[in-house]
Amino acid sequence: MKRNGTLATIATLCLMGGVLVGAAGRAARQTPKNPFEGNRTAIQDGGAMFRTRCAGCHGPDARGYLGPDLTGLWASGGADDRIFDVVRRGVPGTEMPPADPQRVPDSDIWQILAYLRSLGTAPVQPPAGDVQNGARIFRANCLSCHMVGGEGGHLGPDLSRIGSGRPRPALEKKVRGTADYIRPGYEPVTLVTRDGQRIRGVRKNEDEFSIQIMDTHQRLLGYLKANLVEIVEEKASVMPAYGPERLSGRDLADLVAYLSTLRTPDSGRR
Repeated sequence: MKRNGTLATIATLCLMGGVLVGAAGRAARQTPKNPFEGNRTAIQDGGAMFRTRCAGCHGPDARGYLGPDLTGLWASGGADDRIFDVVRRGVPGTEMPPADPQRVPDSDIWQILAYLRSLGTAPVQPPAGDVQNGARIFRANCLSCHMVGGEGGHLGPDLSRIGSGRPRPALEKKVRGTADYIRPGYEPVTLVTRDGQRIRGVRKNEDEFSIQIMDTHQRLLGYLKANLVEIVEEKASVMPAYGPERLSGRDLADLVAYLSTLRTPDSGRR
């Protein structure tokens, strides 16, 4: 009888364990909700943190500047947990950095998201334009310097995820040549050698004694500073400006429509 009682106890514990594991699994699969949603104090605090930490890229009204418009994330189908993960982990291939858990606690992120959710409910509309024509324009004019989906040049940044990191106005300004922002690692310089040669490119590495650049022919070149007369810090990007005389308004709209579809490392692969 004692042995049977022991077996029954073990069976009961196993059954309870199975129930608990199943319940834990179901809980893990549930989408966590923002604990501060609708909390007025948390929304105010989140707004203050957003303006301090995020407005430089996403604009003071969160409608985009260097980074994308954030006011329609939930209306476009975003979920709290996925948006939280983007903020915590960052977006590879863009200027969106991860949020260091040692400096940014979960509660700060949730309050910022509560603030963003309070801003707007209108879904983000896809940009107007012919994406297929935009892809043709990109391949003809941009692919030699920019990589997309593992194909293209290296002089400019990889654009495989540019659609998730830039709003439409920022893309238009960059193409037109009116944007003053240059991504770190692509700062333009001109090197002047002792024999008067001028080599223009983007800075890749530099220390006290040497500098390495990629020139406009996409050659990686290194120079001792002792052999240079001057290192000119350029203001204008090595990317040419595509004004209306080179790219019509309709073609610009098509190109930006295509760029807006590039949101994953595999974007643009055929």
